[in-house]
Amino acid sequence: MRIDKFLWSIRVYKTRTQATEACKAGKVLVNGLPAKASALIKIGELVSTRYESIYKKFEVLAFPPSRVAAKNVELYVIEKTDPADIEKLKLARLNKSAFRDPGKGRPTKKDRRDINRFFLED
Repeated sequence: MRIDKFLWSIRVYKTRTQATEACKAGKVLVNGLPAKASALIKIGELVSTRYESIYKKFEVLAFPPSRVAAKNVELYVIEKTDPADIEKLKLARLNKSAFRDPGKGRPTKKDRRDINRFFLED
């Protein structure tokens, strides 16, 4: 099965085009080597994909016939991502949301200037 179709069908990417673009950008590795979107994968191979600041790793168990429901993904892959990396991702998300209250909406022009001044001052 093609790597872009596989990543789309196990819900790593929302569209197959996004999966193809990630392969072109070098964000998808198969057994540690960059993979083209048309690369064929086999059962038992380790697939890694760059997700925000970490690499999510999956071991291929089987090939889905088409896009699967989120609750059925574990039938086709085993997630091998390091728990320390998952914690790192959670902390990064907390830091990102810490500087603006959820539900407050987009920053105004004045808010944006204040934020820029805060981060650009030494």
